[in-house]
Amino acid sequence: MAVIRATNKHINLLARLLRAEAVGEGQLGMLHVGAVTVNRVRVECSDFAGLDNLPEVIHQPTAYEAVQHGMFYQRARESEKRLARRVINGEKRWPAKYSLWYFRPGGDCPATWYDQPLVGRYKLHCFYEPTGGECEEVYSTF
Repeated sequence: MAVIRATNKHINLLARLLRAEAVGEGQLGMLHVGAVTVNRVRVECSDFAGLDNLPEVIHQPTAYEAVQHGMFYQRARESEKRLARRVINGEKRWPAKYSLWYFRPGGDCPATWYDQPLVGRYKLHCFYEPTGGECEEVYSTF
C-alpha cells in the first residue's frame, strides 16, 4: 500500500530523479534517494513545509543537483519505475530510512548537514536525519 499519493506521472518523475541522482550507486543507492524524497513528501516541517506531492518536492529550488544541472531530463527506464513504486509503497532502508537530507561530498561526510547529524554513508552519498524535535513525523510508521 502506498505511503503517499502518486499518479503514474509522479512515478515517472520520481524514476527520472532516481536515475539522474544515483544511477551510479546501483539499485540500493537509487532506493535511498527515493526514500529521502518520499520522506520529504510525508513531513510538514523545515524546508519541506507546504510541499504535498512528489512534483512539488522534486522541483523545489536547489533541492536536487540533477534537476538543477540538466541530468534529470533523461527518460526513466522500467527498472527505475519499479524502484520508484517500491519506495512509494514504503520500502526504506538504513541509512535513508528516516533521512530528509543527503548529498555527495568530494571527500568525507561532514558530521552535520543543515544542522542535522550524519546517519551514515552509502557509496558516495551521505545521509542525515532530523533531531531535536524538528520533523519528528518522519519517524512515524505508515
